[in-house]
Amino acid sequence: MTLQQYLALTGPAPTKHIAYGSAPSQFVELFRPAGKGPFPVVVLIHGGCWTVQFGGITQMRNVAAALTAQGIAVWNVEYRRYDEPGGGYPGMYRDVAAAVDKLKAEAPVSGLDLARIVAVGHSAGGHLAQWAASRHRLPTWSPAYAAQPVRIPVVVSLGGLADLKNQAGLIESSCDRTTAQLAGTPTAARPDVFADTSPAEMLPAGIRTVLIHGEHDNVSPAATGEDYARRARAAGDAAEVIVLPGGSHYDEVAASSPSWPIVNRAIRQALGLK
Repeated sequence: MTLQQYLALTGPAPTKHIAYGSAPSQFVELFRPAGKGPFPVVVLIHGGCWTVQFGGITQMRNVAAALTAQGIAVWNVEYRRYDEPGGGYPGMYRDVAAAVDKLKAEAPVSGLDLARIVAVGHSAGGHLAQWAASRHRLPTWSPAYAAQPVRIPVVVSLGGLADLKNQAGLIESSCDRTTAQLAGTPTAARPDVFADTSPAEMLPAGIRTVLIHGEHDNVSPAATGEDYARRARAAGDAAEVIVLPGGSHYDEVAASSPSWPIVNRAIRQALGLK
């Protein structure tokens, strides 16, 4: 699948559109299966190199529809990217935190089972999904710190770019994004810009990470996931890497792709479903 084919992906309208802030990009889409529930939940976070240039939440509706058809609720997250007013650091991280924690209020209303939850992110969204599941490790000085965040025990990262420090060169070559754009600039009070932005620096997080990469992914190759998995396991966390035969960076998030059954199985296993 090419970038153009990925950008053409779409799906049905969501069940609900829920704002968590006043900015145009501060909202989530709930895709709720038919029936009473309670339903397991996928927190879905789109990629796009952290910029408005490469689509985002609309393309994720393709996967959302496929999951909803299986009785899985999908919490499709939009957020302010680095090139939107208020985005970047810390706004982008605050947005993801607020969007995820909005589940606390919505779960009893819509029959969502927060005991069965997985974060699934693609590319830049893999970074943010891994960050969302790790943010109970945030230092209290971080602007995105929350005392009791929604806990997410498993992350499925699809072509993720989650090690902002060690993968800075890859991120710049693949996405044309700099550390300053994604993590801010050092200050006397915050000398380490990766401490509250890079999941790799927040290890161990006590979570399981499944890192899935297309065999032909040239944006975030399998070596990226393997490097992260080694760091996670060395810190005491569980991590595994799955390579999609013949897959590209975009097959990872297309329900019509031959790669989808592998991705779908990993998501179902993370939720405890057969």
